[in-house]
Amino acid sequence: MKTHSKPGWMAQYQSAWGNRTDSSGPRILVMPNGWSPARILGTRLLLVFLLFCFVFTLLWVDRDGLRDQVDGELSFTDVVYFTMITVTTVGYGDIVPVSTRARLLDGLVVTPVRFAIWFLFLGTAYQLIIRQYMEEYRMAKLQANLDGHIIVCGFGHTGMSASKELLARGTSAKQILVIDRLEERVRLAGTLGIAAFQADNTQESVLRDAVIDKAKAVIIAAGVDDANALILLTARHLNPKVRIIVSAKEEENVKLFKQGGADAILSPATFGGYILAAAVDQGHMVQYLDDLLTTGGHVALVERTVRPDEIGKSPAELHPDLLLRLYRKTTMYSYLKLNEAGPLQQDDIMVLFTSSPTGTG
Repeated sequence: MKTHSKPGWMAQYQSAWGNRTDSSGPRILVMPNGWSPARILGTRLLLVFLLFCFVFTLLWVDRDGLRDQVDGELSFTDVVYFTMITVTTVGYGDIVPVSTRARLLDGLVVTPVRFAIWFLFLGTAYQLIIRQYMEEYRMAKLQANLDGHIIVCGFGHTGMSASKELLARGTSAKQILVIDRLEERVRLAGTLGIAAFQADNTQESVLRDAVIDKAKAVIIAAGVDDANALILLTARHLNPKVRIIVSAKEEENVKLFKQGGADAILSPATFGGYILAAAVDQGHMVQYLDDLLTTGGHVALVERTVRPDEIGKSPAELHPDLLLRLYRKTTMYSYLKLNEAGPLQQDDIMVLFTSSPTGTG
């Protein structure tokens, strides 16, 4: 598996405002391009130089329309000087346009160029200096509010569906953080009110910036198994206790992800294939599965710990809920062997079949 190395994004990312659902501050950090500060500065200096040459050429061709108030002579050096002063300031009055054409040239061409150059100067200062401090402040503010959150690495179809389902199940948008390489996906996450930033989520520095040491879970759905594996290994190294769920494109990689420390591994393509095959002769079952797995259905599967008032009860006393599986420490009791478990005990974990509180109809 291969991945492209990339320098720490905090030193070079650029941001843009996105849609927000509250007034607590910007929740989208994007990086429109990966240009280094040196390349940005060099490109803009080149553009300024080209604009200078353009104005100089026009003034040199029309130098008869200019007058030197000092000695009345215009040399090559004088035109260079006048060009520099004109495009950076309004001039000192020692050289002035006297012909109608020269004045029109100054008003309609040189003045817009002057504004363009100043915008380039101000934009460069903002992008390379001011914005960096602003982004560090915004990132620090975002990080301060992250605790017990869910990191979604990849906001393609799988990551977006998972995020929407989390929101539908009652997870606050403030408790979800999306990381994706593509700006349009980051902005799409922002429309859901989810905090998101554009970065290479295979990088250790990126996951540290996402405060993975305080995260509740990490959903990895980068769309490519080699990237998923690298994110998994990095995330497990940074936080050995965080719950990690991985989406596997290829079924053969499920074993690899399990060895890498994933707590849950899902193969959407394989699972979808099973459902497609079942739909050939069992259309109602497929509809029921959709009803079961989504929050808008009439029934639901719920995993929770035994409540204090349920300790000592038998599984039958949980009616109308139906206990399907019981996990007690390292032992799992299936539905047909629940009688072997005896009464419910403290810290038992149950998988229940119940009616969905959000179901309609």
